[in-house]
Amino acid sequence: MNYYQSKQVEAKSIQEVREQIEEKLKNEGFGILTEIDIQATMKKKLDKSYPPFLILGACNPVFADKVLSIEPQIATLLPCNVVIRETEKNKYDVSLMDPSTAMSVVKNPEIEGFAVEVREKLMRALNGLS
Repeated sequence: MNYYQSKQVEAKSIQEVREQIEEKLKNEGFGILTEIDIQATMKKKLDKSYPPFLILGACNPVFADKVLSIEPQIATLLPCNVVIRETEKNKYDVSLMDPSTAMSVVKNPEIEGFAVEVREKLMRALNGLS
């Protein structure tokens, strides 16, 4: 089992890809809680150039509540990261963590089913990208 899933998409900008994935995630009950702009951060902190590169922290509050109620320390594995990075001009890789793999380290059968459901929702969002 891979720890992530990804899809290559073509777009005019990283913002266009971001808007697409955010809409697909919203349709599956997710919102974006956090954003890390790797390109800007690496330039500022290390004076190193990166192509456009974002990490978005996606959360589905219904599922977050369910797993946090069972095991509060699972918060260390939340939110689900979605990565958008430019691989070449007008081509972007959209990757997302596989919650089934991430949550498997917890070894709690009560959580496994929820992780599978979240994975299915994330995959529908990813596969819905054009």
